[in-house]
Amino acid sequence: MAAKNGIDHENIVNPDTFLHDSVTAERSGKDEEEPKFGIGQKVKLIKDIVNDGTYPHAPIGTLMMPKEAIGYVKSIGEFLQVIRVYEVHFLGVKEAPVEVVGCRENELEAMEDYRNEVEEELEYMRKHREKHYKKD
Repeated sequence: MAAKNGIDHENIVNPDTFLHDSVTAERSGKDEEEPKFGIGQKVKLIKDIVNDGTYPHAPIGTLMMPKEAIGYVKSIGEFLQVIRVYEVHFLGVKEAPVEVVGCRENELEAMEDYRNEVEEELEYMRKHREKHYKKD
């Protein structure tokens, strides 16, 4: 049976279609479940980054950042709710048209261990309270 505008929505939309959202979505096959790198961590590119069309001020295929460039993770975000993207700030790379590039986990290598300074400070405060403020 057709609707007023000629479209029968019950036959167009399959109620059994699996929809992805931020709750049910699976990670991209290349990403770890938890972020592999932390904000402020020093990283190195293990492959060239070329414009895939997400940077509007350069043609697709333009080298955005060369392999071996060293940078620091500025922030961590998601693309389409399933692909983790690290915003990495690269300094002093003369052949690159930009300083900040979005990178995937499989394009980066850690140059140092990540230190969660907030967690370290909280642990220090817990130990300090236990030592100096005993509960009776």
